[in-house]
Amino acid sequence: MTNLLLLLICLTIGVFLRKLKGFSEDAPTVLNTIIIYVCLPALTFLNTTEIHFSSHLLLPVLMPYIIYVGSFIFFNLLAPFIKIDDNTKGALILTAGISSISFVGFPIFEVLFGKEGLQYGVLMSQAGSFVVCGTLGIFTASYYSSSADFSFGRVGINIFKFPPFVAFCLALILNLSNYHFPVWGQQILDKLGSPFSFLALLSIGLQINFNKSQLDLKALFYGLFYKLFIAPLLIFIIYMLILGEYSALGKLCVIGATLGSMNTATIIAVTYKLNPSLATQMVSVSIPLSLLNVCIWYGLMQYF
Repeated sequence: MTNLLLLLICLTIGVFLRKLKGFSEDAPTVLNTIIIYVCLPALTFLNTTEIHFSSHLLLPVLMPYIIYVGSFIFFNLLAPFIKIDDNTKGALILTAGISSISFVGFPIFEVLFGKEGLQYGVLMSQAGSFVVCGTLGIFTASYYSSSADFSFGRVGINIFKFPPFVAFCLALILNLSNYHFPVWGQQILDKLGSPFSFLALLSIGLQINFNKSQLDLKALFYGLFYKLFIAPLLIFIIYMLILGEYSALGKLCVIGATLGSMNTATIIAVTYKLNPSLATQMVSVSIPLSLLNVCIWYGLMQYF
């Protein structure tokens, strides 16, 4: 798949540039700033204003919230037993609790479920995982990066200062007002948002560090265990076994839960200094593994 190849190339370029002498150590910070203040708001405006909401679309929208809440509960229950600090716990909740719907999921949804699957994927990404990342994700990052002097007021300020969330709120107002950007406006937003995948993966590649001194295999294992096994199992049980949603939409939601960690969630974890090494390892390992995971779950669901 082209997107997997692009993923590996971008991560490799980032790792290679990191080893060059004279390459700025602040490069990831600069890239993350561009992503958060330019690319993500542009993509949010471009896609959210075109979403058509209806009651039957609650399943793909709610899926990211369910696996994020599950991640929060899982790692808070697990933390005392595996003895991890708050920074590591926050990094695991963020990276294991949010799937890479847009970059990894879109091409998979289109291949497995056709054009309609891609449309569901856009809704799952924009109204689901992206909002989770910009609200619950920022809340989590704020809480675990400064738990000693945590306050809801500070978290609220951080959320409403997060550019993609502000863009989503404004885009939602435009959507409800039935406003559509003119062609030239859509083209500008598309150009501003198009570097997102490359810059995000390059930034992650620049921060990948598998040195033994910074490699926490135990935390990485439990993060991958939740992301690749518990999360899809949770959605499978709720959507298919309990709700009886054996349709293509139900199966698509399970596939969405199997995907690797979201790039933006990793960037937020790094920005808030929540074990940056672990956060980047989660996305760089979980995404390639999730492609095999998709095949396994898709095959199993053919029997239902």
